[in-house]
Amino acid sequence: MAKVTILGATGNVGMFAAHTISEIPHVSSMLLVGRPGREDFLSGCCRDLSDSFAARGIDIRLSYSTRLDDAEGSDIIICTAGVPRRPGQDRIDLAFENAKIVADTAEGIGRCSPDAILFMVTNPVDVMTAVALKYSGFQPRQVFGLGTHLDSMRLKSLIARYFRVHVSEVHTRIIGEHGESMVPLWSSTTIGGIQIRNLPTFSGLPAQEMIDTVRTSGQAIIRDKGSTVYGPGEAIATLVQTILGDENRILTVSSYITSEIHEIGGVCIGVPARLNRNGVFPVPIRLEENEVVGFRESVQKIRKITDDVMERLEEAR
Repeated sequence: MAKVTILGATGNVGMFAAHTISEIPHVSSMLLVGRPGREDFLSGCCRDLSDSFAARGIDIRLSYSTRLDDAEGSDIIICTAGVPRRPGQDRIDLAFENAKIVADTAEGIGRCSPDAILFMVTNPVDVMTAVALKYSGFQPRQVFGLGTHLDSMRLKSLIARYFRVHVSEVHTRIIGEHGESMVPLWSSTTIGGIQIRNLPTFSGLPAQEMIDTVRTSGQAIIRDKGSTVYGPGEAIATLVQTILGDENRILTVSSYITSEIHEIGGVCIGVPARLNRNGVFPVPIRLEENEVVGFRESVQKIRKITDDVMERLEEAR
C-alpha cells in the first residue's frame, strides 16, 4: 500500500487529482499540501473528500499540511504547485517564475523523501521536470512529468471519433514538447492493430487539423472555463495507477533521455516510457525521417529554454 502526496492541493487540478487518485486500490494514505495561510481551505477539502470517501466506501487516511517535511515516507509526490497559465499566455512565459518555486520544492523533497517518485504537473512541464530532477538530486528514473500523455489521449479521442470506433481500439502517441513543437507519430498509430495508413479512409483524415486542435486544446478550455481540470486530473490518476500497480505500461511522459531516440538526448521531454514501481524508463524507438526532424527541433527548443531557465536560477539563488 502506498502514500501519495499532492503539492499544490488547493488548486483545481490538485483537488480533482485527489478525488481521482482515491479510486486507486493501492493507495492507503493521502497528504494534501498547500501554502501557509491556506489551512482552512485544506481542512475543508479534507472534510469534503472524506464525505466522498464515505459515500463510495473508500478507506484512505487523509490529512493536510503546509509543511513539505510531512511528505516524508511518500511513495509518489505529485507537484501541481506553481502559477497557473492565464488565458492567452504561452506555457514558456511561465518558465522562470514557476522554476523558482519548483527548485525550492524539489530541494525539500530530496531531503525529506529521497526514495519517492516525483511526478511533475507544473507547466511548462518539460522544463519543470528538468528543474525538479536537478534540484531534487534524484536519479532520472525517479522524476517524470505529465508531458504529452494527455496530448496523446486527446489525439486518440479525435481519431476514434473520425473512424467511428471505440477509443480503446486506437493506439497513438505524441512525443516532444508539451506545447507548440509536439510531434505526432502517425507511423506508429494503429486502429484495431491495423496501421492507420493501411486503412482506405486514411487519405481523408484531417491530420493537421487534428494536431492543431490538440495543440490549442488547453488554451481553448482555459479561455472558455478558466482552467483545465478533468482531463489532467484523470491523466494524473492513470499514471499513478500504472506506477503503484507495477503495470509496466508504456505511456508517453516527460522523462530525461540520453540517446534512446536516434541518439538525441540530454533533455527532459515527452517520450514513450515504461512505468512501474521503480520509476520511469524511456523506451528506445526508431522513427520515420520526418518525425526525427520534428523531434530534433522540439528537443532543441526545450533544451534552449531549459538552459536559459537553469542559468537564471543559478544567478538568482
